[in-house]
Amino acid sequence: METVAVLKRAIEARSAVAALDQAARRMPNPAVLLNAIPILEAQASSEIENIVTTTDELFRFAQDESDLAAPETKETLRYRTALFAGLDSVRSRPLSVTTATEICSIVQGREMDVRKLPGTIIASPTTRRAIYTPPQGESVVREKLANWADFIHNSDEIDPLVRMAIAHYQFEAIHPFDDGNGRTGRILNILMLVDAGLLASPILYLSRFIIAHKHDYYRLLLDVTRDAAWEQWVLFMLAGVEATAITTLAKIDAIQALQAAVREQLRGTSAGANSDLLDVLFEQPYSRIADVIEQCAVSRPTATKWLNELVALGVLRDVKAGRERLFINQRFLDILMREEEG
Repeated sequence: METVAVLKRAIEARSAVAALDQAARRMPNPAVLLNAIPILEAQASSEIENIVTTTDELFRFAQDESDLAAPETKETLRYRTALFAGLDSVRSRPLSVTTATEICSIVQGREMDVRKLPGTIIASPTTRRAIYTPPQGESVVREKLANWADFIHNSDEIDPLVRMAIAHYQFEAIHPFDDGNGRTGRILNILMLVDAGLLASPILYLSRFIIAHKHDYYRLLLDVTRDAAWEQWVLFMLAGVEATAITTLAKIDAIQALQAAVREQLRGTSAGANSDLLDVLFEQPYSRIADVIEQCAVSRPTATKWLNELVALGVLRDVKAGRERLFINQRFLDILMREEEG
């Protein structure tokens, strides 16, 4: 599987991932990325499964998953919850079948277990005809999952990015659960990179690349099954890692440039002396008066005055949401939502 072409592409992808990881580590407030990137990943990964919501909706309810949120928004935010639960898990114990099961259970919002009943097929979304039949029978599925976990932990001689690509095919081909396999598999991709030490935090989201090349993604998965066409599959995944690392790095640069500009604008306001306010404005694109009170240790009148000044300056815009006001850092939200060129 590690052909000359694969090894060359793996070096390029590793370099891009290393540059992204270093840039993220240099950020004064890592929460800026840790709050935003997983939400973008959750949106894209859910969209692959035809669960569609808007970035605006996700960030609006990211801190307060109230009953006002649409079912699609709640389901997408569960993906983020599952990602962080998986991250906590791999930091304390090896990635395993149990990890995958726990992640799938959170994604689905109910307790999941390995498929027991026969009859599962993967059908074409257009013709509804079967294009792939995954392994059948609980004992067979569990045996193959054990092989998947063994490969992850006992293939140190294989480049971690190549190992991730192979393990992702394995997991999707096994299709161990009745539902949620795609989203669970994409979370496992990120966890493998963190577990291998390539990333300190889960900031590389491949789902947007997969959406952009959805036809190739499914075609190449099937090509491995039918023809053992591993090289093209691994090259595809490495290209996705490299492209995503480059575009995420561009997003970090844009965020830091905006932070510098907003910092200058803050100096001309009554909030200029409070360094914590900048963190509030960038840890989430949506802020509430309560956020400023808590993180800046000021009174409600002071927090309200600061936010009103920033609205007057055009740094923020405000909208009514029920009984409260939401203050939106629109330029930050625009950076998060736009497609970066890579």
